Order: sequence, then structure tokens, then C-alpha cells
Amino acid sequence: MANLKPIVVEADIMWAALDTPNEMSGKYQVDLCNLSKESIDALESMGVVVKKKEDKGFFITAKSRNYPIKAELSDGTPVTCKIKNGSKGIATVKPYAWSWKNKTGVGTGINKLVITDLIEYTEPSPSNDL
Repeated sequence: MANLKPIVVEADIMWAALDTPNEMSGKYQVDLCNLSKESIDALESMGVVVKKKEDKGFFITAKSRNYPIKAELSDGTPVTCKIKNGSKGIATVKPYAWSWKNKTGVGTGINKLVITDLIEYTEPSPSNDL
């Protein structure tokens, strides 16, 4: 297997579960979407499967099993709000080999997330339509 060194990717941010584990996976995670050709090539050369969906372009899901994902703005200010889909950022991801129940692959952990264009998510107001 190739050397699994951290790489930096520029991406659109979607489905950011940074401080609360995702309900389905039980992990902190974020989808890094609309990846560049260079990022895709670098990730695939390490064995990472880069997925494609119409609304996300080419993307990966970067995960952290035990620790919340810390995000900051370009000036180093911590991001404490929820991040809305469509925000943009630069992530340092670290591919890692995994095996589970006779299956193997390469996943992506996340070491750092810098938000370059923050769109804050706010809970929708309850509708009064009856």
C-alpha cells in the first residue's frame, strides 16, 4: 500500500457533524465535496475511494471516531456555530487503512478544517400552519 501521508484538499462542506456524532455512523464526520482533479488523483493514489453524487460532485467523508472535529476560520478563530451546507473550506485529511469483517479499505480521517467561507446553519422556526 502507498504511503498514507496527510494531504490538503479544498472543498465545499456538507453534512458537518463536527461536535455531535452522526446518527448513522456514530462518528464525527464531514463531507468534503466538489473536489478538484488534483485532490481526487492524490486520494485515489492512496487507495481512497472518491464517490460522486450529482449534488456533491466528487466527494469523500472524513471521519473522527473519538474526537470532535475542530474547525476554525482563516484567522484562527474557532468556529462554534453549526456549519450549513455550501460553506467552503480547506481540510487536512489523513488516509488510514482499515479492516472489518473480512473487508479492507482506506478511509479518511481529518486533522484540520479551516472554513474559508462560512454559512451558519440556524434551526428552522416551527411552522404555525395547522
